[in-house]
Amino acid sequence: MKPILQAIDVRKQYANHTALDGVSIDIPEGSIFGLLGPNGAGKTSLIRIITQITGADSGQIMFRGEKLNPSHIGQIGYLPEERGLYKKMKVGEQLLYLSQLKGISKADATQKIKYWLDRFDIKSWVDKNVEDLSKGMQQKVQFVATVVHDPKLLILDEPFSGFDPINANLLKDEILAMRQQGTSIIFSTHRMESVEEMCDHIALINRSKKVLDGKVSDVKNGYRDQTFEVEGKGHLIVMHPDFEVIEHKERENGHFYDRIRIVHGTPNDLLRYLIGSVEVHAFREKVPTINEIFIRRVRETHPDYVPETDSVTA
Repeated sequence: MKPILQAIDVRKQYANHTALDGVSIDIPEGSIFGLLGPNGAGKTSLIRIITQITGADSGQIMFRGEKLNPSHIGQIGYLPEERGLYKKMKVGEQLLYLSQLKGISKADATQKIKYWLDRFDIKSWVDKNVEDLSKGMQQKVQFVATVVHDPKLLILDEPFSGFDPINANLLKDEILAMRQQGTSIIFSTHRMESVEEMCDHIALINRSKKVLDGKVSDVKNGYRDQTFEVEGKGHLIVMHPDFEVIEHKERENGHFYDRIRIVHGTPNDLLRYLIGSVEVHAFREKVPTINEIFIRRVRETHPDYVPETDSVTA
């Protein structure tokens, strides 16, 4: 799959702070690309360079095989984490104004705005001031403003912030539908379950450097380590050099939960060993989540890193 956008050895320095140190990534066309990293890692700096808010000190950004230039702005949509609607302006007037800034004629903009207001079932908001809307409502309006010009590349920074689960699912469905229709999406979020569910590819930036990238399936497979979860009943004591117990929990009525890593041998060898000593109710491989991989990879390069929440910040 050819890239819609390439960052090639991009570097950015602010006074004595290095924001990006030789970062190179390819965004495959028609994919959802997760851009991940702890706070201050350099993600926002890269996004600002892609959107031409600022420039790189060195390196290149290529858009569809051409060096990124102002003519490409009309093909890019950007939903920043910090929203930027005019609070005193009516929703309809604001969407029309922002659409025309992207070079859309008034007639085309009016038609496209109507489509999206219908799509989100928010036609009744058109004459409301933005300040009279809830945060979630404002998020919907901001999303419409971001996509109304049919961008080829859509950059979403924490798009689900402020949404309840129902509206978050509605927005997720719209994002997936746009990907299905050929839109390429850069997706930055702290919700690692969304990365697992939606992203085709990811890149992890830590302390200004790219430290991991690839297809989500390949990244997860690369971190598999022959660890299995076992649930059952009985008194499990693993005394075998080929198997290492990583976690053991006793549960009610003689039940247990274990995580066991195979040092030598196969899953069948472990299962035969277990069946010989306990009643096995569940046996499954523990494939690491993107969240677990994220934390592990960041700690390899940043040993004092402590996640701010149960899911890491992107």
